[in-house]
Amino acid sequence: MFGDESRPLRVAMLAPIAWRTPPHHYGPWELATSLLTEALVRQGVDVTLFATLDSLTSATLAGIVPRPYNDDPSIDAKPWEMRHVAYLMERAGAFDIIHNQADLVPLAFSRMIDTPIVTTLHGMPSDRILPMLAEYQHDVHYVAISDTDRSPDLSYAAMIPHGIDAQAFPFVPEPSQDLLFFGRIHPDKGTATAIRVAKAAGRRLHIAGIVQDQTYFEAEVRPWIDGETVVFSGALGGEDRLRALGSAAALLHLIDFEEPFGLSVVEALACGTPVIAFRRGSMPDIVRHGETGFVIDTAAQAVAAVARLDTIDRRACRADIERRFSVDRMAAQYHELYRAILAARRVTRTAFAGKPALAPAA
Repeated sequence: MFGDESRPLRVAMLAPIAWRTPPHHYGPWELATSLLTEALVRQGVDVTLFATLDSLTSATLAGIVPRPYNDDPSIDAKPWEMRHVAYLMERAGAFDIIHNQADLVPLAFSRMIDTPIVTTLHGMPSDRILPMLAEYQHDVHYVAISDTDRSPDLSYAAMIPHGIDAQAFPFVPEPSQDLLFFGRIHPDKGTATAIRVAKAAGRRLHIAGIVQDQTYFEAEVRPWIDGETVVFSGALGGEDRLRALGSAAALLHLIDFEEPFGLSVVEALACGTPVIAFRRGSMPDIVRHGETGFVIDTAAQAVAAVARLDTIDRRACRADIERRFSVDRMAAQYHELYRAILAARRVTRTAFAGKPALAPAA
């Protein structure tokens, strides 16, 4: 079974169950899972997507969880997550590779099954979960999503950045003068900092995203929302999402944590929208300073960057994403990794099979 070159690979893609795959609006892990799944199918891989049963895919959909737990309060996250993962693991022998996009729980099954597991780590592991990842690092093949997202305490099989379908994001050559904040309303994402920068720059700010920290929203964000200088739209999906990302003069990504990747940053650039980002996490890897936006260190520098937006060629933003962050590139790299893992297993098994049996003790 292991990587028979005469047939397509059989891959089990394990999605999280917090949101639908793909999500209606927010759900970055589910979105990345969907993008990879659809691209692999187009490249001829036989993919079975294990996700919530309301998910949409061109792969074979399998699962046991009827709806995401963030959409349905009757879905208790912990027991349903265990059932979700076990449902796949009980069928592990039907697949060449299991690709885990669903965090830690699947790692605990890795020594109980023979099918190799690839695990995409969607963020730098905290001290709280690092011991679990370290325990299974030689049983599971970890993939980082950016160079800055590698822990020095872990072994990685590859670094594969996320990719998007740039053609799904209409290029907007003539935007408004408005600035955009797009993401979770949370101190880590710097919503309040974006408000201060927009105010200082004399630009209207459009805020779009789910409220993840209600206390922060009430104290630092809501008082500024007036429908004129600061507009709040909540979570956006579909055409509204595309319109927001493409019509802005710039995306303000003034984060206060080590961002592992930032899909909204790549999506904005695909629309031609420059990004003004703090120098945290993967931002220097994604945003080309002075070419597709500005990577800065302070709020004052962000205000100054707004005044320089007319020096950025929006076509260059789009072209850079098409060149470096295409979904087909991502899928090809994962497909190559799957094949390499299976080839290495064949070599190991062949070598083991060729060893003579131990002679009986005298």
